[in-house]
Amino acid sequence: MGDPATPPASELAAMAIIDGASLKHPFSDRVPVRSIVCRPDGGAGLAGNRVRAGGWVKTGREQGKGSFAFLEVNDGSCPANLQVIVDAGVEDLSTLVQTGTCVSVEGVLKVPPEGTKQKIELRVERVLHVGPTDPAKYPIPKTKLSLEFLRDHIHLRPRTNTISAVARIRNALAFATHSFFQEHGFLYVHTPIVTTSDCEGAGEMFQVTTLINEAEKLDKELIENPPPKEADIEAARLTVMQKGEIVAQLKAAKATRDDISAAVAGLKIAKENLSRLEERAKLKPGIPKKDGKIDYAQDFFARQAFLTVSGQLQVETYACAVTSVYTFGPTFRAEHSHTSRHLAEFWMVEPEIAFADLQDDMNCAEAYVKYMCQWLLDKCFDDMELMAKLYDKGCIDRLRMVSSTPFERISYTEAVRLLEEAVRGGKEFEKNVEWGIDLASEHERYLTEEIFKKPVIVYNYPKGIKAFYMRLNDDSKTVAAMDILVPKVGELIGGSQREERYEVIQQRIAEMGLPLEPYDWYLDLRRYGTVKHCGFGLGFERMILFATGIDNIRDVIPFPRYPGRADL
Repeated sequence: MGDPATPPASELAAMAIIDGASLKHPFSDRVPVRSIVCRPDGGAGLAGNRVRAGGWVKTGREQGKGSFAFLEVNDGSCPANLQVIVDAGVEDLSTLVQTGTCVSVEGVLKVPPEGTKQKIELRVERVLHVGPTDPAKYPIPKTKLSLEFLRDHIHLRPRTNTISAVARIRNALAFATHSFFQEHGFLYVHTPIVTTSDCEGAGEMFQVTTLINEAEKLDKELIENPPPKEADIEAARLTVMQKGEIVAQLKAAKATRDDISAAVAGLKIAKENLSRLEERAKLKPGIPKKDGKIDYAQDFFARQAFLTVSGQLQVETYACAVTSVYTFGPTFRAEHSHTSRHLAEFWMVEPEIAFADLQDDMNCAEAYVKYMCQWLLDKCFDDMELMAKLYDKGCIDRLRMVSSTPFERISYTEAVRLLEEAVRGGKEFEKNVEWGIDLASEHERYLTEEIFKKPVIVYNYPKGIKAFYMRLNDDSKTVAAMDILVPKVGELIGGSQREERYEVIQQRIAEMGLPLEPYDWYLDLRRYGTVKHCGFGLGFERMILFATGIDNIRDVIPFPRYPGRADL
């Protein structure tokens, strides 16, 4: 796996450092803190180099009766801080030591005295920039803060150790996602945010409309400029009639061409004025309706439109043309849920593969999850150590286990049998276990954490709990669907072989009570050159929850949206 943006520690150690210039960020005059402190020697080998560094003060303290100050500076490139020493003669120390202050400094890297935990420190010779902070008002002090508290300061929380580490882990997993699919010959397709199709069939979608705005503007305009009265329209009609008679009289009298042309022009103006008045008379306040229902033909897209809950249906159009594709983008669900596992806006990774069946789907999904776990171990180990220290001691071992262990594969029927055995053995679940239920998170986690103690792929689910596009099995009771269950979160991936038979999928849409018309284009993929194909969806935030051990999904997305909150 290659990551040109952040060389691994082994490569950094092998670099022949001549001076500070070779460490510089390619598009800035600073040296990233990571380039200094994340070397195997902790930066000691860089002693003597003159560098510029910038970042935000995590902690600061004056020492030697105010003669100098220690600053712990972090620029977000890694979890570790760079220790910076500033003499009182260089800058006013009282401003520099405040948590949250932004500094840009220049100096020489020195090896600190023996017995200190730092391997390198920066002795400042010049302070180039100070972005001061009022400690009485700054809402992110150096004391330990809860993640719930930080959600009320969404614009400043990236400055904390946890959220910046999560941002780097999220970035690494996004990079890993593109790397995995690009390495395996997939084409990245951008699917629409605005859609007229409901992939899930659940109806929990955000509607996209301009009707409300247009109605508000019209209401205001009608108040300021009321529609014409019937008397105004009658007067305009009379004017048209009179102007018409004048034209007729001039023509009968064989008047000059100029006189007739002038009269015709006056008639045209009168007709245009009447037309405007008649159109304005039709304007009604409120949202336009037809036959008692909202008239979406008057809306921006001339039909109902929504924010997408999935790019799957659209990306299938490309799978059925260029064979291996994936989409990776935001999706939306208007589910009024306040649980720690739900967001109104979240990201999905959705590959689709033509000429592939359920077995291929499971193989691809397992390889992808393993790839991401190994990527974090290779690229983000320092951030994962922070997660292990602060949130989940077992998160690194979990990544190692998943990246190196074959996933267990069992049918839904077998999974239910195992859960029923557990109930008979004394295990209690909140939701009853029986064939036909949609497995709850407690069931999924019991399978993966207690019974198998590793990831589990459950396949061949009852058709009644799965979407219309999943291929009906020969037993006519189950569909070729699969879910990957992992410790900590339960379901991580949901996928299936898609139904490629035209008559069968048409019947499934009808069974689900969905209208055929919005899916006519989707049925065309089966009418013309149908092909066996499969795919899956991975909830990106769930992958981050699984990796980090953090409990609430609102803390692993930069700007969480959920009922009642859409900050920034």
